[in-house]
Amino acid sequence: MAEIIYRPRRNRRTRAMRDLVAETGLSPQHLVQPLFVVPGSGVERPIEALAGQRHLSPDRAAHLAKAIHAAGVPAVLLFGIPPEKDAMGTYAAREDAPVQEAVRRIKDAVPELVVICDLCLCEYTDHGHCGVLRGDGSVDNDATLPLLAQAAVSQVEAGADVVAPSDMMDGRVGALRAALDQTGYQETAILSYAVKYRSAFYGPFREAAGSAPREGDRSTYQMDFRNRREAVREAQLDVAEGADMLLVKPGLPYLDVLQQVREATHLPVGAYHVSGEYAMLEAAASRGLIDRDMAVTESLYAMRRAGADFIATYYALEWAQRGLCR
Repeated sequence: MAEIIYRPRRNRRTRAMRDLVAETGLSPQHLVQPLFVVPGSGVERPIEALAGQRHLSPDRAAHLAKAIHAAGVPAVLLFGIPPEKDAMGTYAAREDAPVQEAVRRIKDAVPELVVICDLCLCEYTDHGHCGVLRGDGSVDNDATLPLLAQAAVSQVEAGADVVAPSDMMDGRVGALRAALDQTGYQETAILSYAVKYRSAFYGPFREAAGSAPREGDRSTYQMDFRNRREAVREAQLDVAEGADMLLVKPGLPYLDVLQQVREATHLPVGAYHVSGEYAMLEAAASRGLIDRDMAVTESLYAMRRAGADFIATYYALEWAQRGLCR
């Protein structure tokens, strides 16, 4: 007599039954909404490279933060576009910088919302690199660390809950931890972009932030997309230096890396659903080539399934408001 093998009858499962036995969950609590902050007041300007996203002045960022919190999204990630740039990225540490002002306004409007500040010089330097340059045009890693530390302290003094170094300078997590501890901010968390690849998927962001390198590229300090084991080494180094959370960037092309980093640490690990991924989905959907809601939801679940505890995504507010996180 042949052995009888039981197979679950997927075609007979109701929606409630499928939800009951689903292996992976997605809720607004798993999402972080990035925001682009610019100088001024009353500014809410569409970003051409990122359909549906806007440049926001600090007051408008605070207004949107109320809706983000009301939708159940627990955190925002702030990027700043300063009124002027220089070779040292000095605006990153100024008290009157757009990000610092946005932090103050958001914390006044919605104290419960977690405010994460991206920490990098690329948005603030006139050459577009993530660190200061030597005379030969190469990035001076060690000279950059004090500038990042000054910017981190300035962001936290404004009220930031988390600083998120995305520069990929060696030793920056340790430098930030030391600077924050020495200024009385021992409890402030560091979300390290521990695994950030040199990627073509950042194009729309660089247009939105005006942060494309004027000359050369970032291959000397961002990771080589051919490497996977290196990601674990980078993550472990940042853990040893005092990181509280880790981020893998980009998300979808690096699901294998995300899974491997998740397995290598007990710290919270996030993924950044970056601008190029967003722009591709929007472009395909606008031409009727894909089901937008299904494609975005599937993408977010893919990152969760690979091990992301949280996802920074431009879809966070919309997906939470529309009830598509389920």
